[in-house]
Amino acid sequence: MKTLTLRRPDDWHLHLRDGAVLEGVIGDTSRHFARAIIMPNLVPPVVTTADAWAYRDRILAALPAGDRFEPLMTLYLTESTDPSDVEEGRKSGLITAVKLYPAGATTNSHGGVRDIDKAMPVLERMAKIGLPLCVHGEVTTPEVDIFDREAVFIETVLDPLRRRLPELKITMEHVTTADGIDYIKSSKSNLAGSITTHHLIINRNAILVGGIRPHYYCLPVAKRENHRLALRAAAASGDPRFFLGTDSAPHVDPLKECACGCAGIYTSVNTMSCLAHVFEQENALDKLEAFTSLSGPAWYGLKPNDEMITLEKRDQPVNFPSKRDTGAGLITVFDPGFPLHWEVL
Repeated sequence: MKTLTLRRPDDWHLHLRDGAVLEGVIGDTSRHFARAIIMPNLVPPVVTTADAWAYRDRILAALPAGDRFEPLMTLYLTESTDPSDVEEGRKSGLITAVKLYPAGATTNSHGGVRDIDKAMPVLERMAKIGLPLCVHGEVTTPEVDIFDREAVFIETVLDPLRRRLPELKITMEHVTTADGIDYIKSSKSNLAGSITTHHLIINRNAILVGGIRPHYYCLPVAKRENHRLALRAAAASGDPRFFLGTDSAPHVDPLKECACGCAGIYTSVNTMSCLAHVFEQENALDKLEAFTSLSGPAWYGLKPNDEMITLEKRDQPVNFPSKRDTGAGLITVFDPGFPLHWEVL
């Protein structure tokens, strides 16, 4: 197969940041993607509907001329989030989901939830009005090994929450383990998972073998090879409970290449080429459209995009920039470690 045509994709987990970084990276998403769920962990975070309206305006103002892109806004869940404000945001059509960050789990998550009981009034209202909860599925207690934090989160936080509030629709974002895949598969309703581009390609050796490579460091951290293979099998299966959420997360290089570097991998530039490569390896190019363009909209109650895109397989590797230059500085683009031959026309 040399060409592949599919509905224009969506990204169900995206970081755009703000200011000069936003202006420098938004075009890499809007070039290929019609919609994206926008993460709210700014400084300060997007905690109210008014915050979300203002952030949406900044995103739209930064779009390259002529690009058609719809930011799907989220709210950052805190223990004092007002349920009525969340419902108002949902009714206005602005708010697509609310994001649960366990406090300290990842970038700008220090204001997240420490005691899930204190957030129950909001979660109960969300279940009532059908508003999905997106979760960063890791515990942050120091005694839990970082490679086990997803599995422990499922056991100690997610499963008890789902038993307590079974009508709440939950997206387990950036699943990284076979444990997460198996848990979603075992669920009968109201649970799905997004999978990133980079977790389909790298395992923890990419970060650690031969030296520390900060541009492969992300949270949740990449796991063992058996977990990567489980993610690939799930993504390529066509199971509608699994869909693309890149978690593309730009940081300027000085914040990555330092003694305590930020977590995040910037994949928006070459995600579709990377995915076509992976799905071809899995003999599942016929399932790529479901993963990138159909299953996510179905989960969030939206129609698939009418517009189509075409990828063509080149004989020679496609040249992607190694850096994205922004007004805030250089951002390193994800290097999959192999040549990419699929290109979006």
